[in-house]
Amino acid sequence: MIRKSDVLGWLSEVKHPGQGDKSIVSLGLVQDIDISEGQIKVVLAFSKKPDPLKQYLTGAARAAVYRHAPGGVEVEVSTVVKEPAASTNKPFEFNLEQLRNVAHIVGIASGKGGVGKSTVAVNLAVALARLGLKVGLVDADVYGPSIPTMTDTEDAVIEMTPGDDETNFFIPVEKYGVKWLSIGHISDPGQALIWRGPMASTALKQLILQTAWGVLDVLLVDMPPGTGDIQISLISDIPMSGAVLVTTPQEVALSDVLRGANMFRNPQVNKPIYGIVENMSWFTPAEHPEEKYYLFGRDGGATMAKHLGIPLLGQIPLVQSIREGADAGQPAALGSRPDSAAFMDLARKLAETI
Repeated sequence: MIRKSDVLGWLSEVKHPGQGDKSIVSLGLVQDIDISEGQIKVVLAFSKKPDPLKQYLTGAARAAVYRHAPGGVEVEVSTVVKEPAASTNKPFEFNLEQLRNVAHIVGIASGKGGVGKSTVAVNLAVALARLGLKVGLVDADVYGPSIPTMTDTEDAVIEMTPGDDETNFFIPVEKYGVKWLSIGHISDPGQALIWRGPMASTALKQLILQTAWGVLDVLLVDMPPGTGDIQISLISDIPMSGAVLVTTPQEVALSDVLRGANMFRNPQVNKPIYGIVENMSWFTPAEHPEEKYYLFGRDGGATMAKHLGIPLLGQIPLVQSIREGADAGQPAALGSRPDSAAFMDLARKLAETI
């Protein structure tokens, strides 16, 4: 038999990153727990002052209970505001004012996972910063955030600052000349976020709009792979200047690029596509830098770019140093090797395009 004390113990595992990693139980956010046959309902109470981590904490609480509860038990987590006069489940009010000093917002997208989109996004951000631009990157891949690992910022503590309307704003992590923010910075490593589409979309938009980005020339958005509700919601509500599509040369990836391009070109979306980046274009052994082996086909990205009538912004080789740099949190674009030069060329072409 499940007791309320059991559920409270499970919820104690959920920490609030903006409150010194205190648990939501110790902070008094758990207002009610209702246990019935086959169902556990939890109510979290937030103050009237907007909490930018509300959606994250709600999802994390549901994940914690779901993780410990017996199989087949339905878990529901809802929210209320503490003041009796305030309405419950008050939705987050999106305010684009925080992006007023961001000149260009560029989505880094892919039609499918596994094409190295995040690797391209991180190295592109670093390369743009090396060109002298003020750059930020937000990791919008809620189900597989990898930016903290790729930038060696997994242990970063995200601080918050109050805005003019008493709303708290995230302060992004600054490293390699880039401002970074990821859902991975505010969740425990390895924690599964059990979010349905609308909840994930709202959380991502909060992540972008409730961050003190300051003055930026370019804000890159590392988008989740695919062409579903989350991607469309992001494009619709965030004033993106345009997008870059990442693919690999093989046919299965290129067919997904076509779907991604059609999403951005849909009349209801209508965002420009700055170009295609072909990742893993060829394999070059470290011992023989002059050799090229086209493991996934040749010039597939170039052919698709021509078919779509958009530029091929760059071809990135498949080399061991890129993978090693990503695992070590030291992006390849920081160096001077041929792979580093490929990212610098990509950054120059994108900068000229926008």
